[in-house]
Amino acid sequence: FRAKRDYVLSRLRAVPGLSCPTPQGAFYLFPTFSAFYGRITPAGKLINNSEALCLYLLETCHLALVPGSAFGDDECLRISYATSMEELATACDRISEGLAQLAID
Repeated sequence: FRAKRDYVLSRLRAVPGLSCPTPQGAFYLFPTFSAFYGRITPAGKLINNSEALCLYLLETCHLALVPGSAFGDDECLRISYATSMEELATACDRISEGLAQLAID
């Protein structure tokens, strides 16, 4: 799990605007995505909170992430790394590509 955690951490930290603390346990990351709030999806929807960002990533990138609002921090999303390295690489690619498609308002 350490290798998986470190891989996803390095991929997320390479995305401009994202910050991600190193988790101390479990198999979840809780990166801050709020730098992407206020942006517009290709479909013209405003991303204004963690739920809107999760919905966009689900519908557009086919990623199931959990809004940070469910854990008391709407600036973040919860990401599990309890899967294969292949799935993690695909997910990181999709996150990067999905965020890159958001237009600055």
